[in-house]
Amino acid sequence: MALSLNHTIVPAHDPKASAEFLARLLDLKVEPFVHFQMVRISPDLTLDYDERRGEFSTNHYAFRVSDSEFDAIFGRVKELGINYYSDQLFEHPGELNDRRGGRGFYFMDPNGHNFEVATWAD
Repeated sequence: MALSLNHTIVPAHDPKASAEFLARLLDLKVEPFVHFQMVRISPDLTLDYDERRGEFSTNHYAFRVSDSEFDAIFGRVKELGINYYSDQLFEHPGELNDRRGGRGFYFMDPNGHNFEVATWAD
């Protein structure tokens, strides 16, 4: 059996709102499970939002997408007025990058997690 990542826990102040935020941008579904709000990224991977009170460490999540998926996601980001940046340090607002021969951008979710969407070339 090949090794694969099945899920990871994403800490959130409001798991339902946070999962819905990401699902809306990526055009995915939220699947409630026990006390988690799961966003199914692929058949084998979910991001499981879990409620945390107080402060917690934020994480970086990167999504490799096709050109058409990128255009749709980027369109939703702009439509919703979400700030985006060409770099992970958020120093270049309103710009895309062309790293790895593709297009990419970064944005922050309501919990401070750093998300990346990119079309890397092979």
